[in-house]
Amino acid sequence: MPKQLHDNICAEHLFSSLFKKYSKDLHDFLYFKFGERLNPSDKVQDAFIKLWENCAKIPPSKAKSFLFTTANNLMLNEAAHQKVVFKHQQIKPKSYTTVTPEFLMQEEEYLKKLEKALSNLTEAQRVAFMMNRVEGKRFKEIAALLDISTKAVEKRIYGALKKLQEDIEGFK
Repeated sequence: MPKQLHDNICAEHLFSSLFKKYSKDLHDFLYFKFGERLNPSDKVQDAFIKLWENCAKIPPSKAKSFLFTTANNLMLNEAAHQKVVFKHQQIKPKSYTTVTPEFLMQEEEYLKKLEKALSNLTEAQRVAFMMNRVEGKRFKEIAALLDISTKAVEKRIYGALKKLQEDIEGFK
């Protein structure tokens, strides 16, 4: 086997000749395999950049294999990235509306009405209602905590709801 004249491809003229020899074939390979959408020209350039960065490690006989493998991997990575981008484009972000001063004023008035209505409830109704609606406890849990029956908890909460609906219009 004849001894190669160059141990690596860091010599500019050798690297340039590799570029002239393989760049078109590499581009065509990527274009036919992946299409134009993933920009094969950029991946060809990136593959040659990686070849230049590793020129001392890669013998000239392995340069073609390195280029094609690297470029193919770059395209696969780009395709995977595009899938993620497409998936996130499908998810519509929550739309946030701007809060007007009128809305803030109405909210404040409603909260005052709610506080007043809650204070008009009996202590038993208020405790059961708050444990259910604010703390998220179930009727059985409330019954166990207050040492009463589940039916008594239901009666207190439904009584509180009825009273709140009377005191605050639009309360559900």
